Amino acid sequence: MEIFQTFVLALVQSITEFLPVSSSAHLILVPYFTGWDDQGIAMDIGMHVGTLFAVVVYFWPSFWNILTGFYKKGSSQHLFLCLVVGTIPALIVGFLLEKWVETTLRSPFIIAFTLIFFGVVLYWADKKSQKKKTIDGISLKDAFYIGCAQCLALIPGTSRSGITMIAARVRGMKRPDAAQFSMMLSVPVIAAAAIWHIGGLWLVHDLRVLNQSFWLGIIFSFVGGLTAVWFLMKWVKTKSFFIFAAYRILLGFYLLWFFC
Repeated sequence: MEIFQTFVLALVQSITEFLPVSSSAHLILVPYFTGWDDQGIAMDIGMHVGTLFAVVVYFWPSFWNILTGFYKKGSSQHLFLCLVVGTIPALIVGFLLEKWVETTLRSPFIIAFTLIFFGVVLYWADKKSQKKKTIDGISLKDAFYIGCAQCLALIPGTSRSGITMIAARVRGMKRPDAAQFSMMLSVPVIAAAAIWHIGGLWLVHDLRVLNQSFWLGIIFSFVGGLTAVWFLMKWVKTKSFFIFAAYRILLGFYLLWFFC
């Protein structure tokens, strides 16, 4: 894979991974507009590992507090438990349905529908939320609800960050806190997926795919992901999700027009 192609794919994935516009949708669509072949599993793993590092670096103080305080009662332990509870549904559903989703739901028409539908839901949830809870005030019930919503992100076009932010807003979380919990919740899910895929490659003795593209994918997606996280956290302090909802809806209708 050429360096330019690696750069473009990593940039697209890292930026759209955290903005509520669906990274899977954009990655599926790139080959339609560029004529490039599928980037392969190594590139996918590398890009997700890069975005994982980006979240960990940006929210390092919070993760450090969890690492040093998860074993004793307090706010750090509670946030740790919330992340665990929020992760379990996605791990179970992802393990059971991953192959079916990959072979059945990657249609541009499904992507267009989910972009539009969840764009409308994102706007509605953001506008109607009570805007009271902070990340310290999230309950285990809230975390489970958000974790169950995260399962819908298996459908291309839904957006993992988008659906978890929607669920968090419906549960009454403030916009910046909803964004932070959504991104912190991505870490165990991405880590589990990366370990699963790399482990599978190791079992068949095919780690050769972890080549230059893999390492460049990590670097490029880390830089792009860190920029996207910084932008989103700055944006949600003073502005709504309207621009992202509008983008999703417009892109969805464009795809319906383009592929019809």
